[in-house]
Amino acid sequence: MSDKLVVIPTYNEKENIEKITRKVFSLEGDFHILVVDDGSPDGTADIVKDLQTEFPQRLHLIQRNGKQGLGTAYITAFKWAMEKGYGYVFEMDADFSHNPDDLIRLYKACAEEGADLSIGSRYCNGVSVINWPIGRVVMSYFASYYVRKVLRMKVYDCTAGFVCYTRKVLETLDLDKVKMKGYGFQIEMKYSTYKLGFKIKEVPIIFVDRKEGTSKMSSGIFGEAFWGVIAMRFRKIRPKTQ
Repeated sequence: MSDKLVVIPTYNEKENIEKITRKVFSLEGDFHILVVDDGSPDGTADIVKDLQTEFPQRLHLIQRNGKQGLGTAYITAFKWAMEKGYGYVFEMDADFSHNPDDLIRLYKACAEEGADLSIGSRYCNGVSVINWPIGRVVMSYFASYYVRKVLRMKVYDCTAGFVCYTRKVLETLDLDKVKMKGYGFQIEMKYSTYKLGFKIKEVPIIFVDRKEGTSKMSSGIFGEAFWGVIAMRFRKIRPKTQ
């Protein structure tokens, strides 16, 4: 069995899911995929089920009823991955905004360079974003700047959704106490990892906006993150009690 699981949360990704699956499976290193689909009405889950006949040992699917939030999708996936014994668990979008080739670099940062969490970072070497409107680039960049200053965390891309967690991190974090469900979830997970003393390494990537499908970004996502960060600054982060 592989020790590497790529988690891909989906909602209406029929244009991308087969292509991203085949690309990940073409990489060296025997990556597995877990798709967590939140009741996509466009048939995303049906496409995954068809692909499972071709990749029965490598492609997995969890179906949920309705949109329940990005954070809960990942928490569900993390718990599943721990039960199945995976050693490295990746977060990645379905829309090719994250280059699947960079999975290998994120894996090596943990497996060979000693990181407990590796982050595919858009901002650790300036700004590496393609095809985003300038307003969105500015909002995202300064959101990470704001988080870094408030939380005093030395991470340049605090909202990144392209990461690799080691099993040690996911076993230590109390996943049941993660509060944020939207993109603030990404901040909370990184901050908890940082506060518990784990080693974090940012790996520079180039982020390319999706070519197909529809973005799930909204102003409410940033509102949750803005206020949640202030509360997080004063919260005590404790490891999960065994």
